[in-house]
Amino acid sequence: MKIAVLVKQVPDSDEIRMDPEKGTMIREGTGNIVNPLDLNALEAGFVLRGKYGGEVYVISMGPPQADIALREALALGADHACLVSDKFFAGADSWATSLVLAKTIEKLGPFDLILAGEKATDGETGQVGPEVAAMLDIPFSTYVSSIELCDGGIEVRRTIEEGYQTQYMALPCLITVLNDINEPGMPTLSLKKKARRAEIKIFNSEELGVSKEEAGLAGSPTRVVKIYHPKISRQTSFYSGREIDEGLEHVVEILRDLAVL
Repeated sequence: MKIAVLVKQVPDSDEIRMDPEKGTMIREGTGNIVNPLDLNALEAGFVLRGKYGGEVYVISMGPPQADIALREALALGADHACLVSDKFFAGADSWATSLVLAKTIEKLGPFDLILAGEKATDGETGQVGPEVAAMLDIPFSTYVSSIELCDGGIEVRRTIEEGYQTQYMALPCLITVLNDINEPGMPTLSLKKKARRAEIKIFNSEELGVSKEEAGLAGSPTRVVKIYHPKISRQTSFYSGREIDEGLEHVVEILRDLAVL
């Protein structure tokens, strides 16, 4: 079974800065980690490889320093890693990002299964996985918390508002996972040493056949047209020690005024 896992390097900070002119995130000067939900997708790939055999490829689009995230994935147990990096990819929205990832999957494939985290912490759109599937013309499923192979296809359990939904899809397909699907593992010392020396394939726009007009800001149909920071205007009162009872009475009074009690 040949599995591709899409991962993203994201800022390891809540103090995110934005470029007000370009409407893009300023990533310089922040620590970076692998997007947490992508680690769940990676672990799901390892579980399937353990059951049915095969290889796990990890793919990421980003600047050259994103190879750190890929080496972390290799240290966790991935078989191969590929970085898609080009200055023309900078500032890409989810559509332009998905196009580049789809081209990469076609170049490295064919794959039986493509896995990704439900969303990235620096964007929260959850659009890249489904968009990649649409560009590859394959079925996909989102909000997945369980995966099993059966009858030449795959059966997943989706978490929805009403509870759970079971979905069957033929292979190849794409799945985005939730964090309750598994608990990501830890790297071993031997795999860490191997990951340091591992070769990471690097593709640019020319090698993927992606034009400058299709990539990055130029190829992004969506734009951030305005950035603002919400102002916290609420007033707070603090009660401690002997004032606790007075504070509780105040809270009850406020709730009664709001017709909550």
